[in-house]
Amino acid sequence: MATVASSTTLISSSSSSTRVFSSKSSLPSPSVSFLPSLSSPSPSASLRFARPSSLTSIRSTSRRSFAVKAQADDLPLVGNKAPDFEAEAVFDQEFIKVKLSEYIGKKYVILFFYPLDFTFVCPTEITAFSDRYAEFEKLNTEVLGVSVDSVFSHLAWVQTDRKSGGLGDLNYPLVSDVTKSISKSFGVLIHDQGIALRGLFIIDKEGVIQHSTINNLGIGRSVDETMRTLQALQYIQENPDEVCPAGWKPGEKSMKPDPKLSKEYFSAI
Repeated sequence: MATVASSTTLISSSSSSTRVFSSKSSLPSPSVSFLPSLSSPSPSASLRFARPSSLTSIRSTSRRSFAVKAQADDLPLVGNKAPDFEAEAVFDQEFIKVKLSEYIGKKYVILFFYPLDFTFVCPTEITAFSDRYAEFEKLNTEVLGVSVDSVFSHLAWVQTDRKSGGLGDLNYPLVSDVTKSISKSFGVLIHDQGIALRGLFIIDKEGVIQHSTINNLGIGRSVDETMRTLQALQYIQENPDEVCPAGWKPGEKSMKPDPKLSKEYFSAI
């Protein structure tokens, strides 16, 4: 079988951020059929960016911080550094390399897992995140989708029209986790099925996981809620003496984590 060797640098810039992807891969030529068999789930996954952020103490050194930092051996992953990975991915119909730690100090990352290519709920989520990508970009945030499918399966799905159950062109990479190591490290792998649950992680610019949700296979996720949670995270990192109440959105009143000062919030309800 012929091989394709490529070395590509993809750069796109906007007024708010610059995206730089270096890729170098030697992969079998995709001249064969890309379509995976749904009766035998093909392993593969995708990933790509990373981000920093840290929370300082809320009011003073004498006050307990509301920013929880988990111990390295603790679960859940929230409060810990995100497990690093390097994997092949598909972006702009090219094979690239994605390394999560390269985004530390640069960007926030929305990392989400989905079960398989060419399925049913998955394309509704993947295209919804792509359609809202510009909004995430304004918040200095990258989006990475990951599944256990191969890059060939990802490419075939991207090259399939949306009206036929495909994805069309996407604004972010799909990472291939064929070894299932990424899904396992993030705690979303269903071992006896060899696929991932619908896990979603928000990683800050320090590479720390600040939020996670895990849905079962039949339940799709909300881009609106992901966006709202990201905005709340960024707000409290910029305003470490405040916290965000339920359903908080930008422009709404926040709260002081103090028995007396919090009354200002509650009295205005």
